[in-house]
Amino acid sequence: MPDAAAPRDAAGDLAGRDPVARDAAEEASAFSHAPVEPDGTAAYGDHPDQVIDFYAPRGPGEAGGTGGTGDAAPAGSAPRGLGGSAPAGSAPLVVVLHGGAWRAPYDRRHVTPFADFLARRGFAVANVEYRRGAEGPAGEPPVAGRWPDTFDDVAAALDALPALAERTLPQADTRRTVLTGHSAGGHLALWAAARHVLPAGSPWRTDGPAPLRGVVALAPIADFEAAGKLGVCGGAALQLLGGEEHFAERRLHADPTLLLPTGIATTVVQGRTDVVVPQAVAEAYADAAARAGEPAGLTLLEDVGHFPLIDPAADACAVVAEEIAQLAW
Repeated sequence: MPDAAAPRDAAGDLAGRDPVARDAAEEASAFSHAPVEPDGTAAYGDHPDQVIDFYAPRGPGEAGGTGGTGDAAPAGSAPRGLGGSAPAGSAPLVVVLHGGAWRAPYDRRHVTPFADFLARRGFAVANVEYRRGAEGPAGEPPVAGRWPDTFDDVAAALDALPALAERTLPQADTRRTVLTGHSAGGHLALWAAARHVLPAGSPWRTDGPAPLRGVVALAPIADFEAAGKLGVCGGAALQLLGGEEHFAERRLHADPTLLLPTGIATTVVQGRTDVVVPQAVAEAYADAAARAGEPAGLTLLEDVGHFPLIDPAADACAVVAEEIAQLAW
């Protein structure tokens, strides 16, 4: 479990701050960036949330967002193609699954600066949207996730992605695909890479492993038992699976720690001072992988919390890009 050198944090010198205040400052920094419009968008289904935004690879000084509004193409229609000078199939494809505890208020827009950050480092990027939990009753927080819709969408998006990328983002080399996701999206990335080991009869099970170079999961909700004990995101994992009544049965189809080994290279990047999804959750997943005979890489970042991993202004984000590059290139 190597420790990376302590990255500089865009929110300033946070050493010694109260953990809650520190987390708030890191979150404010990560959410301070203006959304970046995609270069193109394609639909993988009929629901408004069943869309994928594409970002073309470019250099640090090149402008993006040539797709204009980023509105989704109607399902079944030809997505908008992208221009650019990069030759076809020249750039690894990074698939981003956003976090937000699988809850409706958090959509893919908040990770568009992260997607743009990766595109400016030469990656082709696919930013996936999916259905999340509905708004709760008045005065109540939103529900975490929809069963089975959230899983239906991630599976459908990944199945449709190679063809959509070929038509929409010709620069992408889908043979060099890396999945990444943050928080709840980190869970979904680990889950999507494990569909071939789902229980027999699962509607999302595939005949073989996905053609991935690997997974880089960022502070993932990767172990539902550990997350439940720690009260991660207000019991979001329990809500995702429909509550206590369904938890034990559905966990077999949804908890990455129960879907090992996958045979796919996996790295978890985790901040040591994360109070949203604590380090213990990542360690529980890494321990489960080791017991299954498939050690997962675990990169622990000193003086880093939950949000710098997707904050382009934080050094931790550069560490994430390097972890992706080690698998993709």
